[in-house]
Amino acid sequence: MEDDVDEANWTFTNISLDDESADGEPTVQRFILEEQYSIMNCEIDDMENQVEQEEKSRLINQVLELQHTLEDLSARVDAVKEENLKLKSENQVLGQYIENLMSASSVFQTTDTKSKRK
Repeated sequence: MEDDVDEANWTFTNISLDDESADGEPTVQRFILEEQYSIMNCEIDDMENQVEQEEKSRLINQVLELQHTLEDLSARVDAVKEENLKLKSENQVLGQYIENLMSASSVFQTTDTKSKRK
């Protein structure tokens, strides 16, 4: 607050309570400096706005961080899917290769026990 404020521009509001308080004593009249009251309200509004802006900024940063995390996870899922397809393909090739080796080897030939007994 500035010290060089022109006091002639200040207005006072006289808020009067009952003429006497509950104990019979005269009440004190209260004076509120409207300009100071207005300044205090503006400062409170500014602080509330600053808190709101900080909260918005924090939430925006959190949303951006979550979006990046989601992008990273999506990329990882795509990479895992691609790796899975490669492994399936390799597995089929290896399976076919093993089948060919087994059919070419006499060790793995099926024996017909019924025809040998006859």
